[in-house]
Amino acid sequence: MEQQQPTPGSLSWRLSSHPITLLTFLGFRVSSLLVYLFGLLFTDNLVMIFIITILLLAADFYYMKNIAGRRLVGLRWWNEVDPSTGDSHWVFESSEPGTKVINPTDSRFFWIAIYAQPLFWIALAIVAIFSFKFIWLPLVAIALVLTITNTLAFSRCDKFSQASNLAGSAFNGGNLAGSIATNMVGRFFGSG
Repeated sequence: MEQQQPTPGSLSWRLSSHPITLLTFLGFRVSSLLVYLFGLLFTDNLVMIFIITILLLAADFYYMKNIAGRRLVGLRWWNEVDPSTGDSHWVFESSEPGTKVINPTDSRFFWIAIYAQPLFWIALAIVAIFSFKFIWLPLVAIALVLTITNTLAFSRCDKFSQASNLAGSAFNGGNLAGSIATNMVGRFFGSG
């Protein structure tokens, strides 16, 4: 009996173009939640659980922003501050179309993980409130700030990338309507 191969774009890490990056990304995403949820089973030290969870959240934030986003979906963002005025602005970067092919499996894992984690932390905030465990709310608030910041930034970066690709293909191809239709259909029915 032969084993059926997963289809491209399915949620199987074996189909990833960057399996180590993907597994490290998912490991950071899951580990902070697991330490928060199950830390009290192994120790009664709330401070240690708090510190380990914060360190894992910070590592997840950094890894996702600077490594996983660039390797898995070809996106990167950062914030720059103008030294003369003090104004800050977001900078979005995406890989050039045609230079990097985004693996559908990597893309699906990335976008599911980026949107799911803030939802888990919101649920944990609600649980902390209704179970009167207010001591955990600062940790959940920090987790929400970090995960929502990355989620919003990568969402904006993706929209910026799509707009840039659309404008570039319209200029190069000369067929604006065809470019819009192709990008919309590709976005809705594609896996990216």
